[in-house]
Amino acid sequence: MSITREEVAKIASLARIQMDDAALDRMVPELNNILGWVEQLGEVDTSSVEPMTAVIPQAMRLREDVGDADPLTAGGRREDVLANAPAAEHGFFGVPKVIE
Repeated sequence: MSITREEVAKIASLARIQMDDAALDRMVPELNNILGWVEQLGEVDTSSVEPMTAVIPQAMRLREDVGDADPLTAGGRREDVLANAPAAEHGFFGVPKVIE
């Protein structure tokens, strides 16, 4: 696959990059080299390589589940929380209806 000068001009126009004729002429071989490298990568046999999401192994850091020991995260305090609400409806914060 090779790219032409007109295609480089079109790409520059789409990217809103102003390029003069000399810059367009310099970019044609550079983009063709990049596309050549991409084609080389396509020839590599990766059928035995497992897909991965990161280069290094990562594990989720989880905090210890302490249950009801912490009163701030224990839950079951709906009434206490809703006591601060300006309007509570059906066990939830009440908000004004917005219709446009």
